[in-house]
Amino acid sequence: MSHGIQLQPVPYDHPDAVKLSDQVQLEYRARYDDGEGDATFLDPAMFVPPRGLYLLAYDAQGVPVASGGWRSQDRNDEGYSDGDAELKRMYVIPEARGLGLARRILAVLEDDARAAGRTRMVLETGDQQPEAIALYLSSGYAMAPKFGHYRFYDSSRCMAKPLT
Repeated sequence: MSHGIQLQPVPYDHPDAVKLSDQVQLEYRARYDDGEGDATFLDPAMFVPPRGLYLLAYDAQGVPVASGGWRSQDRNDEGYSDGDAELKRMYVIPEARGLGLARRILAVLEDDARAAGRTRMVLETGDQQPEAIALYLSSGYAMAPKFGHYRFYDSSRCMAKPLT
């Protein structure tokens, strides 16, 4: 169901993207005890095509209601593999949840990463985000060895899905 929602590629540092990123950080702080939010380093250049993509979903009134992006990763000391596309900043504002926006954004991001030659989509979420875990499992993701900034945290959950 589209509900008049339009997906729009934007720079990661676009004001609407920053607004939603700030909102997701507040949600992370509320769900986890550390009070930090997500401390993963992200640079806007990481989401510039063809090495990444950042999307916003806008409602019929032009209000940003959801976000998500992917960035290229290759083999490194944080546990990534050559050809990885890492999903970042998937978020739907509370008022727009249940409309299928996360699943829609996820499908577009997977298609874009595949078209860019990436072979696997990976993501890190946490044990206090059961909705996210359910979305990814129902979308073909499986639990994977831990990688990334939070790979040593007990609450971290890493998942992967082949794109080929």
